[in-house]
Amino acid sequence: MLLHKGEILFRQGETGSLYHLRSGMLKIVRTHEDGSPLLVNIITPYETIPHHSLISPMPYHGTAVALVTSEVVMLQPSEWYEELARSPEKYQEVALLLQSKLRMLQQRIDQLSQVKPMDKLIKLQQWFRQYIGASSLTDVLTQDEIGQLIGLRRETVNRLLRAQASDSAVRLPEGPKNS
Repeated sequence: MLLHKGEILFRQGETGSLYHLRSGMLKIVRTHEDGSPLLVNIITPYETIPHHSLISPMPYHGTAVALVTSEVVMLQPSEWYEELARSPEKYQEVALLLQSKLRMLQQRIDQLSQVKPMDKLIKLQQWFRQYIGASSLTDVLTQDEIGQLIGLRRETVNRLLRAQASDSAVRLPEGPKNS
């Protein structure tokens, strides 16, 4: 199935299928009782989600939303869990999926543990560049979501992005001079 930016794959609290992301990116947003959203995870190609349901089913922890056009394959839970029961080697696949996610989370911790706010932003931009190419981080995330990912307020993110923009404008090479 193809999801376009902003389309929802599943909603927090529902139960249902597992999904394998072939291409694109998803965000997992958890809504608090007061209605405020919190970005809790980024799903990248080749992940199977929800992670917490790979061995046994649970309701969705958050709402999955496409950040960019994404290709997703639906996996029927009954078939997934039956195959796990029949094929113990399938647990190795699950372990490798979870290991990959843990390694990604270690990278995210490295981003959060940077001392300088600008370094946090740069690390996040570098990580996202693997998945979105030359697109700007703000093409796929709001400033508030960027702040949630790196532990900064939206206002700080806005200030940092403006500082980056003015720095890059200053460094742009000049065109040919008229003689």
